[in-house]
Amino acid sequence: MSETVRTPDPVAVFFSGGGTGGHLYPALALAEALQRIRPDVAPYFVGAQRGLEARVLPDSGYPHHLLAVEGFRRGGGVSALGHHLGTLRKLVSGLQALGRIFVERRPALVVVSGGYAGAPAGILALLLGIPLVLQEQNAAPGVTTRLLSLGARRIYLAFPEARRRLPRVARRRVWVEGNPVRPPRSVSRSEAMAHWGLDPEHPVLLVVGGSQGSLALNEGVLALLRERMAGSAGGFQLLWATGPSHEAAMTRAVEAQFGTVPSWIRIHGYIEDMALALGVATLALSRAGAMGTSEFQAWGVPSILVPLPTAAADHQSQNARALEDAGAALVLPEPALSGASLLALLERLSGDREALVGMATAARSRGTPDAAARVAQQLARLLPPPFPRQPTLEGAG
Repeated sequence: MSETVRTPDPVAVFFSGGGTGGHLYPALALAEALQRIRPDVAPYFVGAQRGLEARVLPDSGYPHHLLAVEGFRRGGGVSALGHHLGTLRKLVSGLQALGRIFVERRPALVVVSGGYAGAPAGILALLLGIPLVLQEQNAAPGVTTRLLSLGARRIYLAFPEARRRLPRVARRRVWVEGNPVRPPRSVSRSEAMAHWGLDPEHPVLLVVGGSQGSLALNEGVLALLRERMAGSAGGFQLLWATGPSHEAAMTRAVEAQFGTVPSWIRIHGYIEDMALALGVATLALSRAGAMGTSEFQAWGVPSILVPLPTAAADHQSQNARALEDAGAALVLPEPALSGASLLALLERLSGDREALVGMATAARSRGTPDAAARVAQQLARLLPPPFPRQPTLEGAG
């Protein structure tokens, strides 16, 4: 007769959201944090075939399903009507396909992190009585969040300003916890400076335009360099993430201007280890996406934010204004982006250390580096208790 330990049955938790990294990466961070608390949790991801998740999830190691859904197009007219009808048909088809997966896997909890990709899982959770939790990254909640908030068990916000933009009946179920980002790790500034080959005696301007880069930001930096042909950009060194498709062109443009890439400019298509970049950044020049700005806050990096004008519901402008009102950032609208405007801001800040320190302090005060762990703790309370690991007897009789 021998004893064996019965392994707890896995608890399925569905995570759904995507279209962009701003919706997908928070869900991945929450899944990892929840598994650290409850190893018996089996995350399952639902996304869209047309979203970033179609590239990221296959390499994540998580089981997943990609639906042929898409968002509604803004605007009117006959062509828009046809698009809306097609979108509804895909939504119904997606609900049917996902319904079969729900029946098979029996999720104990559904977490939707925004974007049209999250709508089918959220709708099914409400229809089937499965606890639904929302995580909204932006100061202006998206359509999916606003609609699903009417029946969600809990709604986690990154920006306190988003609460008043939710339906009144949903506001009592709101927790402001910040965006789930990777917590800042201990990085020696001198070590990080050496990694990039920069001078530790001079400040660093980190330029990032998202994973694909921003042509408008890149052209603004080139115009800045034309304004300041020698020395540095308004007293700053540049650590410049151009986006993979822009790296070669930006390098050629800098070489044409200076004859070579100066030692105070470091050009990269994409920065894999953002901790090393944020660890040297005195100031950031960036779009105003939710996850990028959340990283600036977690690390206490002040920023100049240039909101993407075509962002859905102009949410980047609202993110940027919220941080400017808090004293953590300065907003530079894209139409005002020029070499002269950038140089004026940089020279002003490089000559006012007190202002930079104040912005950094304000950013850090809003930062939530432990948001993923805090939200995961609360998600765990919505799950059934872990199955007791009781020994069973084998070989009796």
